[in-house]
Amino acid sequence: MHWQTTRFSIPLNKPLVMGIVNTTPDSFSDGGRYSQVSSALRHCERLISDGVDILDIGGESTRPGSPAVGLEEELNRVLPVVKEAVGFGIPISVDTYKPEVMREVLDLGADIVNDIWALRQPGALDVVAQHPSCGVCLMHMHRDPQTMQVSPMSGDILPQVRSFLEDAASALLGVGVYRSRIVLDPGIGFGKTVEQNFSLLARQQELLTCGFPLLAGWSRKSSLGAVTGLDVDARLVPSVAAALLSVERGAHIVRVHDVKETVSALAVWKAARVSAGTGSL
Repeated sequence: MHWQTTRFSIPLNKPLVMGIVNTTPDSFSDGGRYSQVSSALRHCERLISDGVDILDIGGESTRPGSPAVGLEEELNRVLPVVKEAVGFGIPISVDTYKPEVMREVLDLGADIVNDIWALRQPGALDVVAQHPSCGVCLMHMHRDPQTMQVSPMSGDILPQVRSFLEDAASALLGVGVYRSRIVLDPGIGFGKTVEQNFSLLARQQELLTCGFPLLAGWSRKSSLGAVTGLDVDARLVPSVAAALLSVERGAHIVRVHDVKETVSALAVWKAARVSAGTGSL
């Protein structure tokens, strides 16, 4: 299995680490630290030295209740970083739901569109369909960032999430996008309660029946704080634990802030699998 992207066919025979690069002043965890182009690029280089497989660059916070960012502001935050980052020699993902931003970053050579709206914004599906080979990550989100935690989902959410993701993938397949370009993300924290998020983790393997690789994004999420009592800056250990549990349950990619620690933990996990005869390095 591989993930076909603009410049890379990424093997998925081992779990991959996607490193978060927020160019925003207001992200829930590291807002403002990398809002300057120079600091964002230094952060990219540090994540590469830490062993990251994919860089995910974003210019708009999607924490619960966060205000929307205008198009020009997002472009100003993201484009200078992407323009330089595509020269680093690894896959570049851009976290955006705006079709105009998608088009601009793909023209610069970005490899992946990572969309919390799963291409439901007008024109977004067309941009990806018209691009010959970019990868795309489709995420489940209930409602929108401003209201998703005001009225979270109800009932057994796994069938709902699975149905949503299947429909989103089918829409892409219907306009001629190859299966190898598509990855799915259950959207931990996006309109779900703490209990629902952990039910998605516990039953994550059921989402593999969709027939696409899975990306899991637990890093520093509030659900980890809810069960540990730890503030966001102290959630390194639970974040790594959640990443490992996600991989154990079939996730192909984990999206994280703490790349070095996650890479090290996965090295231990892989070594144990080799010793048990259940995997290979």
